Amino acid sequence: MLPLLLLVFGQPPDFEKQVAPVLVRRCLECHAGDDPAGKLSMTTLAGLRTGGRSGNALQAMDGSDCLLMERVVAGTMPPPAKGKARPLAAGEQAILSAWVKAGAPWPAGRVLDPYELSTETRGGRDLWSLQPLKKTEVPAGAHPVDYFIGKTLAKNGWNGAPPAAKATLLRRLSIDLTGLPPSYEEVKAFEADARPDAYERVVDKLLASPRYGERWARHWLDVARWAETSGYERDQEKPFAWKYREWVIDAFNRDLDHRTFVTHQLAGDEVVGATEASRIATGFLRLGTWNDEPNDAKEYQYDRLEDLVHATSTAFLALTVKCARCHDHKFDPIPQRDYYRMANAFWAGPVPAGSPGALGGPPVDLVGKEILGWTDLSANPPPLKLLKKGDPARPGAEVGFGALSLVSAVATPEAKSPTGKTTGRRLALATWITDPKHPLTWRVWVNRVWMHHFGEGLVRSVDNFGYTGDKPSHPELLDHLVEHFLQQGCSTKALHRLLVTSATYKQSTFHPQAEQYEARDAGNHLLWRANRRRLDAETVRDAMLAASGQLDVAKLGGPSFTPEISPEALEGWSKKGTEYKPSPPDQQRRRTLYAYVKRGLLDPTQTVFDAPDSTLPCGKRDSTTVPTQALALLNNPLALKQAMALAAKAGHADDDARFVEQAWRLALARDPRPEEQRAALEHLRQQAEVLGGAAKARQSLALVLLNTNEFVFAD
Repeated sequence: MLPLLLLVFGQPPDFEKQVAPVLVRRCLECHAGDDPAGKLSMTTLAGLRTGGRSGNALQAMDGSDCLLMERVVAGTMPPPAKGKARPLAAGEQAILSAWVKAGAPWPAGRVLDPYELSTETRGGRDLWSLQPLKKTEVPAGAHPVDYFIGKTLAKNGWNGAPPAAKATLLRRLSIDLTGLPPSYEEVKAFEADARPDAYERVVDKLLASPRYGERWARHWLDVARWAETSGYERDQEKPFAWKYREWVIDAFNRDLDHRTFVTHQLAGDEVVGATEASRIATGFLRLGTWNDEPNDAKEYQYDRLEDLVHATSTAFLALTVKCARCHDHKFDPIPQRDYYRMANAFWAGPVPAGSPGALGGPPVDLVGKEILGWTDLSANPPPLKLLKKGDPARPGAEVGFGALSLVSAVATPEAKSPTGKTTGRRLALATWITDPKHPLTWRVWVNRVWMHHFGEGLVRSVDNFGYTGDKPSHPELLDHLVEHFLQQGCSTKALHRLLVTSATYKQSTFHPQAEQYEARDAGNHLLWRANRRRLDAETVRDAMLAASGQLDVAKLGGPSFTPEISPEALEGWSKKGTEYKPSPPDQQRRRTLYAYVKRGLLDPTQTVFDAPDSTLPCGKRDSTTVPTQALALLNNPLALKQAMALAAKAGHADDDARFVEQAWRLALARDPRPEEQRAALEHLRQQAEVLGGAAKARQSLALVLLNTNEFVFAD
């Protein structure tokens, strides 16, 4: 219809709505930038008329002898990709033909940008995640989570799962907010509480607990690539790294607003009124791996710069900016120049450029304190040059500091240091990231919090909001939650309250129509039930210590303890265990969060339950259920010790029935069912004969309880 309409009305195609999209999506991938294909730039009318090696691409305005249309009609432009032809569709050809015949009208001063629109192979600035936040009203009295989830379910004629049992719900809530399962007494008290706000009271109690900060600090430490050693062959210690962990715990417990949370980690030394705590927060920038003996110090300096760009962009923006170090990003609207603009924020320190391990070396003396932190060594560092193909031996043009151009709604603030001793660039970058109008920062954080409560993010690729990432399952809900978050002063605790008080969160993992629903939505994208989740590595260990009565939660923060590692694991260590000294047993009773993380010797009992390796930011851990996990729990010295302690704590040496009851209460926070009681007593009888005594039989039963699905799953 389009060509006919053009002939009838005699009007040229609308440039912005019709012509520009064709040129941007089908031509500029090759014909733009500093070195366009065939030397033909199609970003301006002048570029088309000047032409490339073949001359003027437009030539006669009636379409005759027009190289552009000749190549388009012949199907040679766009050129084939991976052996597949990519000719313009008939409608696209008609638009260009009519435009050329009309004299190729082009708005004055208009420069086409290859990143302004998405194509079949890459994203543009029209990508969903880069669009301004959209406000959506929720009916008065409706819970926003349930409103949006319910609306989507209703379109399919579906209903959500029934509510979970109170005991199940309390276990889920307690593990989500504190990382510890509830005790038998806490479950009974909650089940007996008939007050209408009983659940909300428990929510507030858990959020006020110091255990909350420990739990959510662990989630963030994954993103921050937390470890206490540098990796590589020497794997030397990062002194005082534990203070950063302590800062994160305190930040969550104090409900530090997310804007400050981000700013202090990037520029805590540059903020007005900087404190020791804000300077400790900059340890985020120092947590990456570090080689103090690189083969090429100059090249390694750029590798460290890449780590800083990647950690920052992944943690706060969920973008893979580091992919643009060597070339324009293949999928996202991030030109290579933008990578170096962002990298400039970290170019001034904290180790002199060109020195071994630059941008990641030993601690800097910050105001006389023992801090693993960051500060610029100069307010006027040497200029940073774009590297051709990322090669330090091929420096290109100088690139100044700036933020990513993909967010046009937020300008880069002026880089200005309050003290005059630093560049102020990191503070400017943090200000840009935390601008209330930034479309990525708030969506990314809200999505991270959602994932830890519901098992999957509304955007399932929590570290990738780019073109190759997932789209949100409920975009209206995501933006509404962001709006609520901003209105609540960027309070993460307020966000928790909103999410966990929804009926969607309280659903059972079982649905009466599960078979029917799974046929159409096996991944539970529509949230028609709760997702069943296995405990993470730290929670498995903490839960065992809690069940056996060995867990010490009295001490909050402080230096790490060194966990005991099996001799078999140390056999594979290059130092043969001669220098590995576990902490005293009483110190090893602390929460797993406080265990020393050595990159070159990770605790096998943690890695088998999918603890990350801390090399790169990890927003979402793998969650596997594999035989090696069962073998680890059955044979690991820690599990055996906790089984012995659990059996001793259960007591009732002369009454097996009472012992079974107490063991169930300690391990599973409930009484055994009649059939479980009978099976347990028979187990004790048989194992006493096999193992040679009642004491070992009881330890065997305790170990069985620590290996049950009920023990290692959150609900």
